[in-house]
Amino acid sequence: MRIATWNVNSITARLPRLLAWLESSGTDVLCVQETKSTAEQFPAEPLRELGYESAVNASGRWNGVALISRVGLDDVVSGLPEGPEYEGVQEPRAVSATCGPVRLWSVYVPNGREVGHDHYAYKLRWLEALRAAVAADAAGERPFAVLGDFNIAPTDEDVWDRSQFEGATHVTPKERAALAALRDEGLSDVMPRPLKYDRPFTYWDYRSLGFPKNRGMRIDLVYGNGPFGAAVKDSYVDREERKGKGASDHAPVVVDLDV
Repeated sequence: MRIATWNVNSITARLPRLLAWLESSGTDVLCVQETKSTAEQFPAEPLRELGYESAVNASGRWNGVALISRVGLDDVVSGLPEGPEYEGVQEPRAVSATCGPVRLWSVYVPNGREVGHDHYAYKLRWLEALRAAVAADAAGERPFAVLGDFNIAPTDEDVWDRSQFEGATHVTPKERAALAALRDEGLSDVMPRPLKYDRPFTYWDYRSLGFPKNRGMRIDLVYGNGPFGAAVKDSYVDREERKGKGASDHAPVVVDLDV
């Protein structure tokens, strides 16, 4: 079974690439983030023509997540239970479902903007709500994973140059502690292999030739429980999909399971 996660940075803008990638990669379930669409705008019909069902949590603007599956979508939960609001709204940042033998969450963790900003405090509250929401599944016997754009680099090795991030979000002790608390529920970081260079970055800024110079970050993560981790045969960052005109600034992270 092949599972992947990909921040597409607008599913409308990326639709031709997405459809072609699904066909060529043989992916069974794709966790999508940053759809930048409403649920009505989501391209469910083109995906259905390829044999995929969709579970979508999206309301336009800058967020939106989805699960795209050709092995079933059961017990769908849209949103983060007991999740915090930002400016009076619970943003569409989580969706979960059972896809064949595995239970999966697709998540788009808040960016945080700046340390000390209200959005940074919201990010930490959101991560705590995520930890509480996944605890039971993480401790279960069924393969389970949380996949998505976490907007946090777990270690200094997960950014191209730590000195460039002094005082910035994505690398602060509080954010990393929130990730550690999530792992403490029984989840492990499924580390992908890079297809080029020595570190498996998943995001490269459009600006300042970030991709050609490999000035990247590993912020798209797969956190699986014990049964999920035991089933992993391979994992890699599909760096090729970051190349060319019209690419997202993130690359897909692919996980192959023996389930």
